[in-house]
Amino acid sequence: MTEAGASIRSTEHGHPLLGLAGMPADLERVETELLAAVRTDEPALDEMARHLVVAGGKRIRPLFAVAAAACAEGHDGPAALDVVRGGVSVELVHLGSLHHDDVIDEAVTRRGVESVNARWGNLRAIISGDLLLARASQIAASLGTEVAGLLAATIAELCEGEVLELETAFRVDRSEESYLTSIERKTASLFSAAARIGALVAGLPRDHVERLTRFGSRYGLVFQMVDDVLDVVASDEQLGKPAGHDLVEGVYTMPVLRALRGPTGGELRELLGGPIDGRSWSRARELVRGSGAVDETVAVARRYADWAVTELEPVAHRPAAQALAAAAGHLLGRVDAVRAA
Repeated sequence: MTEAGASIRSTEHGHPLLGLAGMPADLERVETELLAAVRTDEPALDEMARHLVVAGGKRIRPLFAVAAAACAEGHDGPAALDVVRGGVSVELVHLGSLHHDDVIDEAVTRRGVESVNARWGNLRAIISGDLLLARASQIAASLGTEVAGLLAATIAELCEGEVLELETAFRVDRSEESYLTSIERKTASLFSAAARIGALVAGLPRDHVERLTRFGSRYGLVFQMVDDVLDVVASDEQLGKPAGHDLVEGVYTMPVLRALRGPTGGELRELLGGPIDGRSWSRARELVRGSGAVDETVAVARRYADWAVTELEPVAHRPAAQALAAAAGHLLGRVDAVRAA
């Protein structure tokens, strides 16, 4: 099996976007372009840059670009190469940010394999992450000044979101507004950029571009809220990475912030506010899970998902738009699946 094929095998085959005609083939092209983009003449750097690419991934961001482009009238065949490459540019930003995030978090695993920093050290992880961002910028520049400017702005948003999260670490008085702003910049910006790039490259009307951009942003907020819920309720095996890591790092997400305001918030507040592990960590997770905060967060995520779908109304007759709408509901189904296990 090729490296691209190996990555495909580890993707989430039940995702609604993969049901679109031609999407599996487009996903193969995404893998091919990803591997081409990270290739270098320096063997050591080449291995580090490819590490998380060949580890697999859902490739939801490139799929968003392809699906957004497929919302154009008369688009019924394979995605144009520029659309695929636009999606790849966003995925490269995502992968580069993972290299850097794992250094910040001192992570040892990612996607079921050793993290880049654990295997090669922090310095090499930073350098290889920088390479991925540079290659993303090269691709974006080839797609025109608007796409290049958009990708640069997205990278800046990621940095702003990361700093905001670091500044509020271990703060039990963190506001939900701060939380939402951080995830909008750190997570939603990439989905927003992917949808916008796909729509721009495909030449959709400007009002449709703006609506798809807003859909991507709201989807991204739901994506992160679901991820934050799973960090509380799922196991290491279900996540493919250490569960409860946010509590350890002092990143207090919506389920935690809601639990801090609930009936057991006093006990939780005494446990948090600094480094936590062992029995205290287990008790903190129990308090969050038993507080009703998980259900509240899921309800908020559901509202954002509904708002996202309203943005698709002008193109709702297109199969791609219907798949994007289903993708929003699919996110919430992840929580149901884990809780039922």
